[in-house]
Amino acid sequence: MKTLKTIQHKVGSPLVNMGAIKLRQPLPTKGIENLDPFLLLHHYGPYAISEFNNPFDLGAHPHRGFEPITLLFKGEQLHRDSLGNEMIVKAGDVQWTTAGRGIIHAEGPTKEFVKKGGDLEGIQLWLNLPASKKMIPANYQHLKSEDIPVIENDDKTIQLKVVAGEQNNQKGFIKTQTEVNVFTLKAKEKGVINIHLPKTHQALIYLLDGEVLVNNDTTLKKGATQMLTFNQDGNSIEIKAEKESNLIVLSGEPIKEKVTSWGPYVMNTQTEIMEALRDFQQGKMGYLY
Repeated sequence: MKTLKTIQHKVGSPLVNMGAIKLRQPLPTKGIENLDPFLLLHHYGPYAISEFNNPFDLGAHPHRGFEPITLLFKGEQLHRDSLGNEMIVKAGDVQWTTAGRGIIHAEGPTKEFVKKGGDLEGIQLWLNLPASKKMIPANYQHLKSEDIPVIENDDKTIQLKVVAGEQNNQKGFIKTQTEVNVFTLKAKEKGVINIHLPKTHQALIYLLDGEVLVNNDTTLKKGATQMLTFNQDGNSIEIKAEKESNLIVLSGEPIKEKVTSWGPYVMNTQTEIMEALRDFQQGKMGYLY
């Protein structure tokens, strides 16, 4: 039986300063430290990238204890890491890094994209790992846009891409370490779609642009309410697009463990954070030049 999840939080997407750039951070935000297992959601761009303006060029930096994920909506980025991967991530592609015991990576617009110019926009998501998997070997998965399974609503006005998890018997190709769903949704015009999400999952939806009505209750649009979180009390959400819109839909089984973080490390204790700092300094997370 289909039952709608009730809405827990209605959240804006405030701009925050991150070095030379401003980006939107709906998670964490006031009153919501995290939405277990999701730790952080950054919406960057759209930035007009050119040879005269390229603020989003992140040099080599480490991670441990979680999975940093990039969903690219516009533009082109180059990913390099200490495992030896070097990939060009294009609009619609996904890069899914399992930091595990440690990885160093760098990302930024490709030289070719900077030269020709254009908009860069994406979502950076931090997904926690349980204590039992925080020190697994690091791994990197790159999923091309054209390879992502697609589900359409009845009148084909809405496309739901299954990046990870499962929907309508379509399974995502990303190998996940925990039970999680990651979907991107594009509405070409007005239309309605119902998305199944397990009752036990923590869930959220975030609007990048456009306007939608959720569960016949709350309107999402840029500059107002852009993110909703849901209670663990139903098994579906209904999204009614009012016009062309882009969203992400996330759900996951809560890990229910203590989280201790510092900068690019997410562990369970302060001692483990100190160990991560030491291991990085000693080169145990590899090297990237």
